[in-house]
Order: sequence, then C-alpha cells, then structure tokens
Amino acid sequence: MPERGLGRSLVEAYLYLDLVAYDGEPGASRQATVTREQDGVVVGLGTTEILVPYEAEAGAREEGALFGSGLSELIDPGQWVLIATTYASRALEGALFHAADPSGEHRYEDVAADWRFAAESIAEALKFFPPDEDELPPDAFWTELGRSLRESEPDRLTRQKLESDLALYHQSLDDFHRLNADPE
Repeated sequence: MPERGLGRSLVEAYLYLDLVAYDGEPGASRQATVTREQDGVVVGLGTTEILVPYEAEAGAREEGALFGSGLSELIDPGQWVLIATTYASRALEGALFHAADPSGEHRYEDVAADWRFAAESIAEALKFFPPDEDELPPDAFWTELGRSLRESEPDRLTRQKLESDLALYHQSLDDFHRLNADPE
C-alpha cells in the first residue's frame, strides 16, 4: 500500500511530491494522479500519496495561505528553508533575464511567483519556532535533509536569519513589481 501523508493544500502536496519523488526532479509532480475521495483529494506519484482534505484546501484558499494553515506534517523547517533558497535563486536569475529581454521565456508572472514562493516558504519555516524562542528545537527536524542543514549550517535556521530572509524576499518582490510594470 502506498505511503500516505496529510497535506494542508494542493500546492503543498505538489511541492512535497517534487521534493521527495524522483530525488527532487523538477516538475516530477506533473506526472501525479489526482483522485477525489469522500474526505478530500488524493495526489499520488509512485508509492507516495498525499490526502488534502476538502476543508483544508478551502481554508487555505480563503486565507490566501499558499501552503495551508497550521504546521506542515510533510515538510520540516530545514526543507522549507532549502525550498525558499531554490525559489529565490530562480527568481533572481529570472529577474536578470527578464530585465534583459522582457519578451523572453522568463516571464514577469513566473519571476513574481518565485519571489512569492520563496517568501511563503520562509514563513512556513518560521511557524515551527516555539513562542519567544530564537532557535528551533531538534525534534522539529524529522527528515534527513532538514537535519543535515541543521547540523551543517545552523546559522541559517535562527529566527533572526529567517526573519531577515523573509524581509529580503518581500522587498525583492516589491522591487521587482516596482521596476517591471505588470504587463496586464
């Protein structure tokens, strides 16, 4: 029987599949199957299935919470930080190419979405901090990737660093919007 996780939104489910399926192959989730069950939507790929309850998806959309509300049970804070770094790198590269050729493949919407995903991913990592704590507890990291980041680069996982990254990504998105008028 496939491994089944619990997702807070369809976006989180697809992101998780890209993260764990096929060793993080970009776009692997495009091969996912989607089925509707009584409790929610099941997104599956290979031996992994993610159940996204209808209520959770509706709540995420209502709140405008890209990845859902509450804490992720799929992706730990170390993984969220690495995801944010990937999106920020894509946004920065895309913004440079967009500046050189706005009609090229690095479209305005894609760059803006990458900055938003970077910021939202950092916000997800910040949710794991206990109130008034500056460090994440060791048990917040349940994946090999998350624990590896915590051991090798603990300074990337402090509240101060993540809040700084969050502000940088929000400012980068705002600057991108300001410097590149939305074509629509």
